[in-house]
Parts: sequence; structure tokens; C-alpha cells
Amino acid sequence: MATLYIDRKLVALRNKGQSLELRQTDGEIQRIPFKMVDRVVIHGSVETDTGTLGALADAGIDVALLTGRYGRCQANVSGRFGNDVRRRIAQYRAHLDAEAAAAIAGCLLRRKLAAQQRLLASAMRQRADKRHPLTKGQKTLQELRSRIATKPLSLEQLRGTEGAAASAYFSAYRHLFPESLRFTARRRRPPPDPVNAVLSLGYTLLYAEAVKAVHGAGLDPFLGYLHEPSHGRESLAADFMEPLRPRIDALVWQLFRERGLKVDHFTTRENACLLGKAGRSRFYAAYEETAPALRRWLRLFTHGFIKHLLERYPEEDR
Repeated sequence: MATLYIDRKLVALRNKGQSLELRQTDGEIQRIPFKMVDRVVIHGSVETDTGTLGALADAGIDVALLTGRYGRCQANVSGRFGNDVRRRIAQYRAHLDAEAAAAIAGCLLRRKLAAQQRLLASAMRQRADKRHPLTKGQKTLQELRSRIATKPLSLEQLRGTEGAAASAYFSAYRHLFPESLRFTARRRRPPPDPVNAVLSLGYTLLYAEAVKAVHGAGLDPFLGYLHEPSHGRESLAADFMEPLRPRIDALVWQLFRERGLKVDHFTTRENACLLGKAGRSRFYAAYEETAPALRRWLRLFTHGFIKHLLERYPEEDR
């Protein structure tokens, strides 16, 4: 099974007897059986109806809706919430328990920093000419990891550590790209250069993966730990994607390094760098090669997270 990407304007999407019918403006019709799809990503002007979305949800097929020129994840349409309310009760208790919340956030941050270190170390083996900035970045990340491991930190301190780590990491990561791409720092809304544009798209798809994982497991996607609850943000999904961000970073570097993506695939409009349709098609194909490993990690981590919660807050204590 695979993800179906719909990245065209004015496509009609309908349910036709456990198959999806895609009808384009030129009259061309394509039918895809539900059994061949486990996820649909829509980015463009698509006509559909509640019956189609309901049929997809009943079949366990999530729909991610990307809107705007930058492909922002506007909504996810999923099936039924998990039935085990014990998980959500334990999740809420952990959120209200400052020690438990900090421990969860610290675990996620340690994993993220370790993954960032691995990427910089791997990059240095291929880019010995960038040894100085890459070594400097790794050293700072190691110091920050040691700070987390040495003594318990509060959530506020952990979030500050994450900000310092991001600054050090991207200061090193940017050296992997040629100056012609104008990538000097991580920036978004709008992304000013090709690298930021692709990073944003990759993170958006990863966020949708995390939303699906936590929702399907019966957890409250809006109640996070490393990320504070915020109106409209599924903070737990944002938490769970953090250790996987460096895998997206590696994918983006690989695509530019191997010329899978080129400057010609981008346009600039109103100070925003936009990835064109041809470039998006290339990125989606490359992302799908990486996606199975991302989904596997999310499943395993979600399972371990739930086990930890239920062991810390057994039912007889409630």
C-alpha cells in the first residue's frame, strides 16, 4: 500500500464502490481501489463530498489537506478515535505531573539531538572540506545532550536547550549546500530559498504522519510535552516528529546533492520561494522511499509511550 498524492487543480474525487475515482477537467478518469492506498495527500483545488471522506475514514485511509502556496497542513481527516480511554487519562496525568512531563520532553529532545549529531557525522565523511563547521556543530550538540543527561531540567529549560541546539545544528547544516541556493538559516512562512521550501514541505508531511500515528493510537494529539498546548496545533504530534526531523534534513540534502532537485524547479514570488509541480513530484517520490521507516519508528515509539504511561499510572491508582 502507498500514499496517493493529488497535486492538481480542479480534480473531482469520488467514492465508487470501494474505489477512488479521480476525474480531471479534460474528462480523464482514473480509478484506484481502496486496498491499494493507506493515505491520501491533497494539495490543490479538489472537489469531493462528505460521503467520499467518510468512506475513506471507514476504510482507515487518512486524508491530509495541504493548503496555500507553501503546502501548510490545514487539516487531517481520520477514522475513529482509539477506544481505550485509559491511555488519554494517563496522558493527561503525565501532562499535569511536572516531573513526568519533563522526563518525556527530555527523552524526545535527547533522541532529536542524537539524530542531528549522526547526520552531521555522516555528512562529514562525505564532505571533509566542511570539517570545521560540522565538527563545531557536533561538539555543541554533544554538550547540550550532556547537559540534559547530567541533571533533570524543567520544561522551560528543555525548550531553551532545544532552541540552542537548533541554532548550532542549522549553522552547521547550511554548509552542506552551495551558495547558489542562498540557504543561510532555517526560515519559514514564507521560505526565502529552495532548501527552506523543501524542508517545510517535508516537515509538513512528517507532521501529518505523526498526527495519524497518535490519533490512531487513541491519544490526544493536541496535548504535548516538549511543545506547549496551542490553539489549533496538535502538540503531541509535533513532539513525536522531533526525533525524525533529521531524516527529512538528510533527504533534502540528498536530493540537492544528487541533483534530483535543481534551482529550475523553484520560482520566487512576493519574497517567497515556491517549489513547482515537477519538483514536488520528485520530492513526493523520494519521500515515499523514506516514509516506511518513518512510519515504523512512529508506531514503535507510540507503542512504547503508551506502555510507559500505563505503567506509571496504573488503573488502580486512578
